[in-house]
Amino acid sequence: MGILSWIILGLLAGVLAKWLMPGNDGSGWFMTMVLGIAGAFVGGFIGSLFGFGSADGLNIGSVITATVGAFILLFVYNKIAK
Repeated sequence: MGILSWIILGLLAGVLAKWLMPGNDGSGWFMTMVLGIAGAFVGGFIGSLFGFGSADGLNIGSVITATVGAFILLFVYNKIAK
């Protein structure tokens, strides 16, 4: 995947994860994108462990994988921060 695909995937997954997670984060677009990109790595790793696949392109499966990973990261962050 190219850098532009990672940016689009990260932004989309970060926005979806923030939309699904209740609460006020207060971070901007850049941190939302970083959250989504990190979520793609986490979701891809977890997906590979369970045999679901990883975030390997800009498709629906990768968006779902990255969103689940970003949601997990956001959940852990909210539990640690509070």
